[in-house]
Amino acid sequence: MIEPERALPGRDTPILETPTFHEVYGTELHTVPAGSEVGYFALGCFWGAEKLFWQTEGVTQTAVGYAGGYTPNPTYEEVCSAGTGHAEVVKVAYDPDKISYAGLLKIFFENHDPTQGMRQGNDVGTQYRSAIYVTNEEQAEVATKVRDEFQAEFTKKGYGEITTEILPAEPFNYAEEYHQQYLIKVPNGYCPVHATGVTCNVG
Repeated sequence: MIEPERALPGRDTPILETPTFHEVYGTELHTVPAGSEVGYFALGCFWGAEKLFWQTEGVTQTAVGYAGGYTPNPTYEEVCSAGTGHAEVVKVAYDPDKISYAGLLKIFFENHDPTQGMRQGNDVGTQYRSAIYVTNEEQAEVATKVRDEFQAEFTKKGYGEITTEILPAEPFNYAEEYHQQYLIKVPNGYCPVHATGVTCNVG
């Protein structure tokens, strides 16, 4: 990870224009649907990760962006240079009456390898690290509990320590428009699957 004082300066203007509308839901990406709560998840390349969540029942909106870094309003190229400290992140709005935060975390841990550090498969770099960015103390507690439950299952399967970072979500920087719902716009686009087969009945 780059030192904060060495991070790229960034810019004052957000990268994604307002309004921008979701290709699946038709909703404005900067607005959380009424009655929804929000979680932020980093599990490698955000193109396939976003599709995973928009296909999940109970999810009301998704968007991709950058979090966990230092540079304000970074570009994709800046993030990929490892000069901003950001991870590629999916913002997930969800109806808590239809799916719980723990349920989203189960999907998160089952669909990538959280023991790989700064990579997912052939995608290598700080932007591909595993991370959960929480919005409040309750999310932090649930995320820690579910991580520990999954650690026991990963250990049984011979994997090492989970490297997933659990940190505050803000600020979240929306990615460029062409990244949003990328696999709708490019149906045969790059979409690696890094699921390990490890599962857990989270409590």
